[in-house]
Amino acid sequence: MEGVVEKPDVIGALFGQTEGLFGPELDLRELQKSGRIGRIEISLESKQDKTTGNINIPTSLDRVSTAIIAASIESINRVGPCKANVILNKIEDIRDARRRIIINRAKDVLRKWTVETMPGTDEIFREVSEMLRLARVEKYGPEGLTAGPEINSAKEIIVVEGRADVINLLRAGVQNTIAVEGAKIPKSIIKICNEREATAFLDGDRGGDLILKELQQVTRLKYVARAPRGKEVEDLTFGEIEKALKKKVSVENVKVTKSKPLPKPLPKSLHKPKPKERRKKLLPKQIVETAKGLTGTLEAVLLDKDMKKVDQLPVRELAEKLQQTKGVDTVVFDGVITQRLIDVAEKQNISYLVAARISKAMKQPLKTKLITFEEIQA
Repeated sequence: MEGVVEKPDVIGALFGQTEGLFGPELDLRELQKSGRIGRIEISLESKQDKTTGNINIPTSLDRVSTAIIAASIESINRVGPCKANVILNKIEDIRDARRRIIINRAKDVLRKWTVETMPGTDEIFREVSEMLRLARVEKYGPEGLTAGPEINSAKEIIVVEGRADVINLLRAGVQNTIAVEGAKIPKSIIKICNEREATAFLDGDRGGDLILKELQQVTRLKYVARAPRGKEVEDLTFGEIEKALKKKVSVENVKVTKSKPLPKPLPKSLHKPKPKERRKKLLPKQIVETAKGLTGTLEAVLLDKDMKKVDQLPVRELAEKLQQTKGVDTVVFDGVITQRLIDVAEKQNISYLVAARISKAMKQPLKTKLITFEEIQA
């Protein structure tokens, strides 16, 4: 604007030069009265007999009406006694700007939330390993029967034949188990089966038939589950365990196969020689104590030639660890000696493999000696 003007002059030009152009629907005075147009803000600066400034007009009109108002204001050519030139600088939808601010803030909130709540790798491993640590075998009753950690709290229990069966079910996540551990049914088994809802989960062989028959005579079993014919519970996979337990039947519907009569004894001259039984072995005190301490832990201890501990680790990591470790002479672990472990031990020149059990399907090693916990004699 040429000359010096004040804010009232600009306000007068805005209302005066736009009045009556498009009727009351688009009249600035009427729109301001109805609240469709907010408080008009004007900033001016005068220098060298010229005045420049900005006019901000907030509006809640639709886009078409807003564009018409903007064009009509741009048509103003005088402010007070001075010539004026009004130029439209920008039309901004403040709702869109506000939406962008909200979206950006929401992104920051979500990013921070994700970082703070997402568990780290260490925390995940710690939680999983804690679950495995808790799932260890326990002793139950005066007989010290092998049982899972939930045997005292579970309303339903699963009765199996031996300690290896309990361990295999623990690996599958079944923790309410207890083992008979013998042909004669212990008093603790009779008591717990009469107090809880009990399921007998037995091997699919004649031994399982005999134990089932004994259990039926002295306990109040409710259900019976069996391993596939010819298989043992301790050798079942997770899928086979789950399938067998789902197919359990009421004890009233179970028929135990009658055992065949024993054949007549053969003449002494025709008797076949009995296979030699595994004798108890005399080993260093360190091996015996290590074996006792590992019972029920599912862990392994590596010893050197001087019977000093080299490392202690979970059984599931044993085969891989042995391939990477030198100087190991004896391995004591709460698990099963498999063909894979034998092959690794032979390659690493390991003298002894001492474990809870030896797998049936394996080749006898040339160098490494295989010993079970039962064979150890202090």
